[in-house]
Amino acid sequence: MSANVETMFYVREKPWHGLGTEVQEAPNSEDALIWAGLDWQVEQKPVFAGDGTLIPGYKVNIRDRDGAPLGIVTDRYKVVQNEDAFQFTDDLLGEGVTYETAGALQGGRKVWLLARMPHRYIIAGDEIAPYLVVMNSHDGSSGIKVAMTPIRVVCQNTLNLALDSAKRIWTTKHTENVMSRVYEARETLELAEAYMGELGRGIDALSKIKLTDKQVMAFMGEFFPVELDMPEAQRKNNLRLLEDMKLRYWEAPDLSNVDKNGYRFINAVSDFATHADPIRRTRNYEENLFLRTVEGNPIIDKAYKLVLAAA
Repeated sequence: MSANVETMFYVREKPWHGLGTEVQEAPNSEDALIWAGLDWQVEQKPVFAGDGTLIPGYKVNIRDRDGAPLGIVTDRYKVVQNEDAFQFTDDLLGEGVTYETAGALQGGRKVWLLARMPHRYIIAGDEIAPYLVVMNSHDGSSGIKVAMTPIRVVCQNTLNLALDSAKRIWTTKHTENVMSRVYEARETLELAEAYMGELGRGIDALSKIKLTDKQVMAFMGEFFPVELDMPEAQRKNNLRLLEDMKLRYWEAPDLSNVDKNGYRFINAVSDFATHADPIRRTRNYEENLFLRTVEGNPIIDKAYKLVLAAA
């Protein structure tokens, strides 16, 4: 497990990273801060050169709990405390929100929470659980980011498709009016619901795109080509990954009642992207996997485009 996941909690079942404090019921935002180890403040201090000269226009963000430096930012940067970011989600969703997991990455430089929206969707016979991921950074690398992340409940696959017809991610910068912009963003909930509506229509369209086994193999070959003139190591790696993806399309128990169509293929690719073991597990593999949940996963987006092009 990557040491970049610093603190977190989870509800009942261990999440992908396998660390954290288990709680039996999803807490409110105040308790979530404590369970996630995020009940600390960010302070700003002046920045000095090695010779003691003040560097104008910049400040360093410091965690008050232990004095850990989180990042150097410009004077225009407006700190959004963890409690404010969490309160944003309370205000946005209102009654019925539940926090499923939250924590810190990279020594507190990034913090996140995952909240389940108080709605239930049945799409193409599947229960799709709508989640909002709220990501905030204290190192100046990004603003507040809110992203829709639908999860197919039966297998925990992400279905965060990049739809042209609906917005999945909303973000704002850390500037002087950042919190006023956050609190003006009540439309985010409407955008989330609009995304789920469009996702339902998108999945319905995918279900109507019939695929032959030959087409599926050609699609998979786009991800993992196996050619005789390849270096032996690359060819073996691609062959292993290809076999893994094939099993997820043809043999996955959760797809046994799904026809050979675009929706089945998207689920197989999502299952692969979300759960397959990589050829080489890097130190920050789990962290990157989680961040792709927020930003979007290129392999799933590519699969979606391939299927649409075949329609």
